[in-house]
Amino acid sequence: MNAPLLQVENLVREYTMPREKLLGPPPKVHALNGVSFRIEAGRSLGIVGESGSGKSTLARLVMALDQPTSGSVRLLGRDLHTLPREELRLARRDFQMVFQDPYGSLDPRQTVERIVTEPLSAQGGTSRADQRQRAQQTLDSVGLRANDLDKYPHEFSGGQRQRIAIARALITRPRLIVADEPVSALDVSVQAQVLNLMQDLQTEFGITYMLISHDLAVVHHLCDEVAVLFQGRIVEQGPPEKLFQAAEHPYTRTLLAAVPRAEPPARNAVSPA
Repeated sequence: MNAPLLQVENLVREYTMPREKLLGPPPKVHALNGVSFRIEAGRSLGIVGESGSGKSTLARLVMALDQPTSGSVRLLGRDLHTLPREELRLARRDFQMVFQDPYGSLDPRQTVERIVTEPLSAQGGTSRADQRQRAQQTLDSVGLRANDLDKYPHEFSGGQRQRIAIARALITRPRLIVADEPVSALDVSVQAQVLNLMQDLQTEFGITYMLISHDLAVVHHLCDEVAVLFQGRIVEQGPPEKLFQAAEHPYTRTLLAAVPRAEPPARNAVSPA
């Protein structure tokens, strides 16, 4: 078996809640409780589950935006949560994130150039001229034009804004992109375009994806492997075709039963006037 690009082992995240009684101990909530998985380079893992299952907590921990109670997140063999601050900053070139809402994740006061080149600026060591050139190349990769660099987010559609967000994640040429519900805020007609773009970028640049979603159709479209998260635990994992056709866990079957299916009209149905 190949060495994994990302390896998550026994990840636990507890949150301490306000005391219910003055003299009693504060209650604790397990957002994640012993989560383990691995993703090989160039592959895609989908994390599915309903709201409250722990998906967003997992994304924050993988991105080293929060500290786990216990467990480890290793990218390229490095435990991200034990790296010194400066080493973690430099390591972030290897992992980036695409957020759910393209309207909220882009600063409306900044030009596209400032937005897309922000990760390069944070890394340092790149001139403004080189940053602009990289931004032009990256915009071209996501289907936008070089002259879009001087525009502002409000001048774009929702799908175009998400392309800008993908360009921002792509500009450091990361090995891993964590995508948290990347198409849920978009119209259905635009979702397929963005997912196809992500597939094309994976082929072109060898990107590894960890895709967070509640939409099983999105995960089936993009991912090689699916992990079902329920109450902070992975209850089932496998290839999407096998998982969706022969789910073993009751929660997975419940998720599948909730997927809407198009029903053909009744043969003798009368069309409305």
